[in-house]
Amino acid sequence: MTSVCQKNFQRLPKNVAPKHYKLKLKPDLEKFTFEGWEDITLEVVCPTHKIKMNSVDIEVQEASYTGTLNIKFTGELNDKMKGFYRSKYTLNDQEKYLAVTQFEATDARRAFPCWDEPACKATFDVTLVVPKDRIALSNMPIISDKEVEGEENLKEVSYSTTPIMSTYLLAFVVGEFDFVEGADSNGVAVKVYTPVGKSAQGEFALDVAVKTLPFYNNYFGIAYPLPKVDLIAIPDFSAGAMENWGLITYRETALLVDAENSSARIKQWVALVVGHELAHQWFGNLVTMNRGKNCENTDTHAYIRTAEFVYRALEKPVEVGHPSEVDEIFDAISYSKGSSVIRMLHDYLGDKDFRQGMNIYLTRHQYKNTCTEHLWAALEEASGKPVGDMMATWTKQKGFPVLKVEQEQNGKDRHLTVTQSKFMAGGGDPPSGYRWMVPVSVLTQAQPDNPMLLGLMDNCSKDFVLHFVAKGQWVKLNAGTVGFYRVMYPSEMLQALMPAVKDLSLPPKDRLGLQSDLFALSRAGLTPAVDVLRTVGAYKNETDFTVWSNLSSNLSSISAILQYSDCYPAFKKYVINLFSKIAAEVGWDPTPEEDTLKPLLREVVLARMGRYGDEATVAEANKRFDAHCSGEAKLPADLKSAVYATVLTNGDSVTFEKMLKLYDEADMQEERVRIGRALGSVQDKDLIQKVLFFAMSDKVRAQDAVFVISGCTGSAAGRELAWKFFKENFLTLSDRYEGGFLLSRLVQATTENFASEEMANEVEQYFKEHPLAAAERTIQQSIENIRLNAKWLEREEEAVKKFLG
Repeated sequence: MTSVCQKNFQRLPKNVAPKHYKLKLKPDLEKFTFEGWEDITLEVVCPTHKIKMNSVDIEVQEASYTGTLNIKFTGELNDKMKGFYRSKYTLNDQEKYLAVTQFEATDARRAFPCWDEPACKATFDVTLVVPKDRIALSNMPIISDKEVEGEENLKEVSYSTTPIMSTYLLAFVVGEFDFVEGADSNGVAVKVYTPVGKSAQGEFALDVAVKTLPFYNNYFGIAYPLPKVDLIAIPDFSAGAMENWGLITYRETALLVDAENSSARIKQWVALVVGHELAHQWFGNLVTMNRGKNCENTDTHAYIRTAEFVYRALEKPVEVGHPSEVDEIFDAISYSKGSSVIRMLHDYLGDKDFRQGMNIYLTRHQYKNTCTEHLWAALEEASGKPVGDMMATWTKQKGFPVLKVEQEQNGKDRHLTVTQSKFMAGGGDPPSGYRWMVPVSVLTQAQPDNPMLLGLMDNCSKDFVLHFVAKGQWVKLNAGTVGFYRVMYPSEMLQALMPAVKDLSLPPKDRLGLQSDLFALSRAGLTPAVDVLRTVGAYKNETDFTVWSNLSSNLSSISAILQYSDCYPAFKKYVINLFSKIAAEVGWDPTPEEDTLKPLLREVVLARMGRYGDEATVAEANKRFDAHCSGEAKLPADLKSAVYATVLTNGDSVTFEKMLKLYDEADMQEERVRIGRALGSVQDKDLIQKVLFFAMSDKVRAQDAVFVISGCTGSAAGRELAWKFFKENFLTLSDRYEGGFLLSRLVQATTENFASEEMANEVEQYFKEHPLAAAERTIQQSIENIRLNAKWLEREEEAVKKFLG
């Protein structure tokens, strides 16, 4: 029989439960098929005449039950980057293929019939029958490697039994790799697998991994439970990385670092992703959150995101019904809201109690499935604070609050009245009935480095008293920008903060949060855009990378809307003026004493100046680009993104052809990705069209094509052409990315920055006629964003034009 995906999704019945899988797979790397055999030990919970499992695109030849469930089957090594799939690579000028798995969220069922739900945990014995000249890896160490009788070119590799785990964490890879290896301070074997001939590019990730594992061991108070961990770079990979237990898979650009040719941004990214995936070995792997409607919580699979914090206005809870919806929830909402709320909770509890609570949670629930209420209970037990009640207000209702502040001076004391309401990104009156338990903290001018927790605000309005705060001194709420809320100040409080922004006495995280709040409030219609632009002028002395990066991103959002206004050229001049001082300070060339964030700052600043047409920046970029192309002077990796974007934005077909030549000559995937993302910066419509066709060519991997197309959407003309291209290639794109989150990202990129009601209606109508079940949330968010853009433009255009004039 041929298995098919259920159209009307239902969870599997609970009449039987898998306890152990004995799984053998034999992939054919020439025919792109595989054979499989499995024996599954079951627990029969209640009498039944039927066993129901998950299976997609699998041909079952035999199935029987003789104490264990025995199934023989075949399947396809597909090219969809999901399930058990093939990935193309080149070695010695020969095109070859490897086999690899990507089972999260619901694609183990494409490799073998199974109970493919996170709560259905079991142990696994894996055996792979593969060519002798290939490396074969799985979650656990190899226990036997022997020849296959009668097939001299094959070997049979078996691995030790896994811990109890979910199907989505199982993994196997068959291919040609080099590796570097080491061990952490606790004796855990660590290997980083790279393309053949590029083992040196794994050294950086290896160093990060061997240092990070002991950190988590110590922090959580629980040892890493497997004897080894492998980190492996895969040529075709839809996500950034995947935390398969003991065999973590990565995009090449998320794992490989060339000592001479990788940028500081890539090094930072690799360190972040390696740390992130290793954290999952405890959170997600050792203890797994149930997904979907079985738990009361709606923000699933996003609770511990080490080293991540994105301060953004994020809306909408996440609830999973059908497997096709799962990929779409792995977005900025689930990741950033989850990590941001946890960061706020950590600050409220303090590190000691937070760590103790984590240890209680992980120890109590290891190898089991949990709901978030279990996590809150452990943290409440450790801290004695009302974690459950507090977190319920953040995870069981949509959105987050805006705190509106009023102040009154009373002698030496400052009285604050804080009211909360739901932050409405689209403006309008907030609905009643929303209330959060908010940890309210402040900084004061007298003690700018000493944040104070005023208390837990659990009502719609609350009064606080700050002692010994003189009249005229500034007070800032949400110290360190740790709280997941916006703050709206009266004019006098905001103006009092401006000198502290100018002279940098307000800490960097608070300078970041202040302007981030202002842009969000302006977008919601709560603060005039002109007031925000005028306030942003106070940031001209700014030196911090994170502040400039966030500020640049916020200005870019306004830029996308003002492209539909005749004041766009004036806006670019305004931004150039704002960035001119820091551009002069960072310069073009690094100095020996600069810190690790300076190259990242340089990239942000020069890219913004160049894209907006600053004459001196464009001239210098062209000079360095020409020298790079001629071989006279190689561009440092940290300058490439800024230079490429600048010369393409301001260049012609000659520049474009030079860039394509660099792409063809690039040996590193990092460089190809960098060029691919920059190509869409061109302004000529014919060149934009060439970029779009290039994105779908054999020269661009499917995983990267989305970002090449998205790169065209930075201009109004490019956005229009990319949307047209998307519609013309809808069937090809929807088939290529079949239900994956890459398709959602492409939908978002090609639609969300339009700024008229007409375009909102067009996008809405198009997807009514061409439904994408796996991107429904993204489509609705994009349509909403288009309408917000249109409202902002109608409301603010004339005042902004007058200000810029």
